[in-house]
Amino acid sequence: MSQTIDKHEKELFGHPVGLYILFFTEMWERFSYYGMRALLTLYMTTATIGDDRGPGLGWSETDALALYGWYTMLVYVMSIPGGMIADKLIGQKKSVLIGAIVLCLGHGVLVLTDTWAFYTGLGLVILGVGLLKPNISTMVGGLYKQGDIRRDKGFSIFYIGINLGSLLATIFVALVVAKKGWHAGFGLAGIAMVLGLVVYIWGQQFLTHVGNHEVSVNKDEEVSYGQLYGDLLTSKPQFLITLLLVLASGLGWYFMGWGYGMLFLFITGIAALMMMIYKELPNKVYQDRFMVLLLSFIMVIIFWGAFEQAGGLMNLYTDEKTNRMLLGMEIPTVMFQSLNAAFIIIFATIVAGIWAKRKLKGREAGSLFKMALGIIIMGFGFLFMVFAALEYQQTGSSNMLWLVFAYLFHTLGELCISPVALSFITKLTPIKYASLMMGVYFAATGLGNKVAGIIGESASEYGEYTIFLGIFVFTVVIGGLFVAIMKPLKRLTHGAEDNERDLVHDDNKGPEIEKFEEA
Repeated sequence: MSQTIDKHEKELFGHPVGLYILFFTEMWERFSYYGMRALLTLYMTTATIGDDRGPGLGWSETDALALYGWYTMLVYVMSIPGGMIADKLIGQKKSVLIGAIVLCLGHGVLVLTDTWAFYTGLGLVILGVGLLKPNISTMVGGLYKQGDIRRDKGFSIFYIGINLGSLLATIFVALVVAKKGWHAGFGLAGIAMVLGLVVYIWGQQFLTHVGNHEVSVNKDEEVSYGQLYGDLLTSKPQFLITLLLVLASGLGWYFMGWGYGMLFLFITGIAALMMMIYKELPNKVYQDRFMVLLLSFIMVIIFWGAFEQAGGLMNLYTDEKTNRMLLGMEIPTVMFQSLNAAFIIIFATIVAGIWAKRKLKGREAGSLFKMALGIIIMGFGFLFMVFAALEYQQTGSSNMLWLVFAYLFHTLGELCISPVALSFITKLTPIKYASLMMGVYFAATGLGNKVAGIIGESASEYGEYTIFLGIFVFTVVIGGLFVAIMKPLKRLTHGAEDNERDLVHDDNKGPEIEKFEEA
């Protein structure tokens, strides 16, 4: 046996070195994104004159939350074409590179103070994230062999990178904005993205075996989205459903405006593609797993529809109705966004370790169960916001501790659903659709973001107390329903997670592992 070890096979702390390259790339990308996300609604609602941080756009809260919902939705919805481009044309590795470059350009444009620069910068950020986000996550899954129990742990470590970037962003961007103004904060986000690009380019030596675009010699393994849409015309049930959805999109366009009409048409196109992929899958095992994956995306939409109040309604609530004084100093509103990231860094490996131990002991630790439990835990976080709203109604101010507890429960819920969902997709999805389905997952996240914006807008009519209480009740009920139907859902996965085990340094089990992979 050769004693030479390829760079892509090297390990650090029990995981491939490539994981840490992707970790730091994503960390700086998330620094840029969350730094901008924390500023967005505050910048839009700040008056055009008379603010120490510089002129804002002077928008109403309703308008700001509406744009926030569209922006955060589109950032993730663009992951679908981003995944398609990777699967069909250039591979995940090049998609991440191009996405990072476009993001650098977008944040650079946002430094400018003109209105056109604001919209252009947002558009470039949307395109850049769409190329980078689904494909870098798929590459993480590609670092591990099928059945390797380290995969979930690897995604949890990767998730720490995401939130370390968020933590650093919400601290340092807040300080820069307080001293230098809004556009200096946007500029700092751009510098972070440049660092991420540099890390990714340098680390290619550790990623030679993942994310490559390979042209298959087997026509059955090629992805042809054009052919799938073409087959729709001869598939009567799928075509009829698509036609009905198109008509519904037309009604949405008429009653709700062109923006929603275009959104509904986009969803119709993706739904048609999902139906044709389901029909094209070779056997019932693949079809059942695919169906479970799509059902899990419902949980994703619900979770993020509630969770993303953090950047919208909760952010504005913190700024206007929370007593932020501590030891004689007022804590900047943006800094409260760092609570989520800080809690993730503290608890991510702890939560992942608890689930791994449960699984090895034969106790319930399946991805679907974790996701349903995550919705319930996150929902209880809004109970603390109900208490905050009650205190504000009684005294005219609310204690910041309610926010701390809310973000703690939101974080614990997030750790049960978000890194788990990323790993779950790589387990159940056929390889040739891997990037596409990762894109669909992020699109579901984006739809959740849009739902969050719609819910936030309604606060002006119903009040924060009603909104927070409604979210609490709805999420706990929905999470409970998914727990109730857990057994039939697990049967449809056909044991995709039943045989996971630790493959670290297990050189004597080569034939057994190969047999498992074939199964």
